[in-house]
Amino acid sequence: MVKAETSHPPRVVISTFYRFADLADFRSLKEPLLGRMLRHEVRGTVLLAAEGINGTIAGPRLGVDAVLGWIRSDSRLAELRVRESFSEENPFYRTRVKLKKEIVTMGEPGIDPRFMAGAYVAPERWNELIDDPEVLVLDTRNRYEVQIGSFENAVNPETDSFREFPDYVRENLDPEKHRKIAMFCTGGIRCEKSTAWLKQQGFDEVYHLQGGILNYLESVPPEDSRWRGECFVFDNRVAVNHGLEPGSYDQCHACRMPISGEDKQNPLYEKGVSCPHCHERRTGERARRLAERQRQIDLARERGEPHIGQDMTPLMRERRRAKLRHKREQRESEQTGDG
Repeated sequence: MVKAETSHPPRVVISTFYRFADLADFRSLKEPLLGRMLRHEVRGTVLLAAEGINGTIAGPRLGVDAVLGWIRSDSRLAELRVRESFSEENPFYRTRVKLKKEIVTMGEPGIDPRFMAGAYVAPERWNELIDDPEVLVLDTRNRYEVQIGSFENAVNPETDSFREFPDYVRENLDPEKHRKIAMFCTGGIRCEKSTAWLKQQGFDEVYHLQGGILNYLESVPPEDSRWRGECFVFDNRVAVNHGLEPGSYDQCHACRMPISGEDKQNPLYEKGVSCPHCHERRTGERARRLAERQRQIDLARERGEPHIGQDMTPLMRERRRAKLRHKREQRESEQTGDG
């Protein structure tokens, strides 16, 4: 009996992880890590710095496990903090390992979250904490992330990058006035660093959501949730909701901002070229390049080929093999006809 083909591909494992550690030799880890990711067909981006590792990768179960196993084989990274979700398609086009000054860029020297970070609060206890009227609930993310979802009554620092967060604190918060602060971010890493920095500045009672928003959305039932909206993620899913299922937002290919269905109805939206957030900044030449890119993406989809931006090497190899087969068949046909 012929086994029926399944109509759904195997689910892709998406793994988000980080670990603050003393990695003075971090440069030497790049090539072996990149090699393992490529060998196991795992895509995504991993950042390496002297202060540790931070990344999101996606691929088959065995491949992701192999990459994480290799990372954890280094005793300094054995306690890697990992969160997982799933998708029907790989949300990344490329495989990259980057060397950085910081694994999350704050621009403040002398911070070591291993020794000074704020107190963890499990998702199951988070509601109780933020319901306390004496607690200032602070979103550490950037404005474009906050605009599509946040916790009830959370303060939006209105920052465009994490580097601006220390200036926001200096200008708006006071250790004498703000005695209890509860902070949160997407996966926890920004809060590790920002709560450590706040404690350096004299803020004593500082808390942060363990595992970040992603852990909360996975752990807390929707009916008990204080979360409103969706959570921006840094991959092609754009946003997720409770249960870490893909949300309703898309992303502008020109400026990378999350865009809603309403944004797509705006006259300033042109698929792949501009959206209401970036329309005024586009130039004629850039608009032409983006329009051509979108045309190529649409053509690739019609042919059932990978989208532009993916590793095209396997596709190119297959095309070369197909051409060689065609030429060989032509030669054989000509030889048969001459005989």
